Amino acid sequence: MALDRGRIVRQPALLALSLTTALALTATACGSDKDDSSDAKAKNGDAPVVVATTTWEGALAKAAGAQDVKVIVPPSVQHAPDYEPKPSDLAAVADADFVLYAPFEPFAKKIEEAAGSKAELVEVALDNDPAKTSAEVARLGKKFGTEDAAAKWDASFKREYGALRKELKAAWPGGKAPAVVAQAYSAWSAKMAGADLRGTYGPKAVTAAQLSALAKKKPAYVFDNAHMTTGKVLPDTGAKQVDIVNFPGKDLDLLAVYKNAAEAIEKSMSAS
Repeated sequence: MALDRGRIVRQPALLALSLTTALALTATACGSDKDDSSDAKAKNGDAPVVVATTTWEGALAKAAGAQDVKVIVPPSVQHAPDYEPKPSDLAAVADADFVLYAPFEPFAKKIEEAAGSKAELVEVALDNDPAKTSAEVARLGKKFGTEDAAAKWDASFKREYGALRKELKAAWPGGKAPAVVAQAYSAWSAKMAGADLRGTYGPKAVTAAQLSALAKKKPAYVFDNAHMTTGKVLPDTGAKQVDIVNFPGKDLDLLAVYKNAAEAIEKSMSAS
């Protein structure tokens, strides 16, 4: 949450490595100068200014307790890596205390350059697995100096997530865990549903041989990635396809991602 939308992101391995390395070095350098002052600023009641490349990073920042969060890529953009930052976007980056980004985003280099020496660059792991979400929220809360707010959100998140799991289990057709195959970045939703996950596909283009292998696993459901969908994955198997949305909306409500996925899954299972 590594993540992509609309279609597969084609990013050469060496380019991705160089961007990640450059950003990591910049973040380390900035962090040595900013960590103490930024934490002190938050603890003294002055909320840090956070700029996030997408709503996913922005929602994690909000969950961690950040109150002043600006998102660069509009939520209406289906495939965020294709977005070309405007001058106004880069100006906002220059005024930030923290800039949150994911290494797979091709425009990360422009963000790094716009941040200059003032903002601290923070690489964020995008994955809706609940344990990883909790870990990222706690990490950002510590960095922002908003640990209490992050802990409060996480406690609420764990209660809600537990309730969603119970609701989904109660909706299992015939009281049995449903057989599922899932797009790699949607596997978290199968875990939430307590499904019998029999295989994954993607993020690279799926070959005919892979599709044949997945069909032989006889899934009742396919949990697809709405941001990388290529249409019906197993059209001749009778498996019901459920679109899973990984990115929060403009309200930056991270919990809504889990609720919406649970609603879509339950609706599909109830129709069985």
